[in-house]
Amino acid sequence: MSVYVERCGRGPELVLLHGWGMNGAVWQGLASRLEADFRLHLVDLPGFGHSPALPESSTLHDWVNAVLDAVPNQAAWLGWSLGGLLATQAALQAPNRVSQLITLASSPRFVADAAWPGIKPEVLAAFEQQLVEDHQGVINRFLALQAMGSEHAREDIRQLRASLAAKPGPDPVALAAGLALLGAVDLRARLAELQLPVLRLYGRLDGLVPKKVIPQVEALLPENLAQRHSHIEAKASHAAFISHPEATAERIKAFLKHNQP
Repeated sequence: MSVYVERCGRGPELVLLHGWGMNGAVWQGLASRLEADFRLHLVDLPGFGHSPALPESSTLHDWVNAVLDAVPNQAAWLGWSLGGLLATQAALQAPNRVSQLITLASSPRFVADAAWPGIKPEVLAAFEQQLVEDHQGVINRFLALQAMGSEHAREDIRQLRASLAAKPGPDPVALAAGLALLGAVDLRARLAELQLPVLRLYGRLDGLVPKKVIPQVEALLPENLAQRHSHIEAKASHAAFISHPEATAERIKAFLKHNQP
């Protein structure tokens, strides 16, 4: 299966992976600020936008393989939310293919437990149950959660909805599979294996990836990893690249240019 990829710009290769429920059109504003410096590959993840869905039994490994088959052999990877989980897995699964890793509002483990901040298990379980009855309603609630706390919340939601409307709606099978990945995947123990430049971008007001998790993630990265950076956007929630596109683009450009392979 081949995923759909929209390409634009010129320069070093940069793969962009969207979050749950969305599609590659969500990157439009950020792409316009990066395409003068990079060759962008805006991926529709399996079952989203123009990409066909994978079987229900597909794993994170399968999702990453589908993307690897459609993008350059050597590129920097940038992933938002669920896309950050996939980008991290790609760096672990195919380290010779990923030159630099950037995650936006992402976590190696999205679900909270007694010692780990994240999404409450009962919230995720409710989404999974509601998905069967009204998947569009679940997407709308998730969009509201992503923007909650942002100083531009209404405008953020409008932009997210416009991105969704720009392409075919998500496949219900892919929505369920994506939620299952958010609920089950735990890459915490494997972060120590990363041996490439890493930039992690967060929103201070993010309710899905709480700021309390940030120092815990940093502690899991290899101590000998020289090029490891993180930044917290003070007035952003879960989608800083939409609410603060200029600042986000400048941080991405500075990191990638400073850490060219």
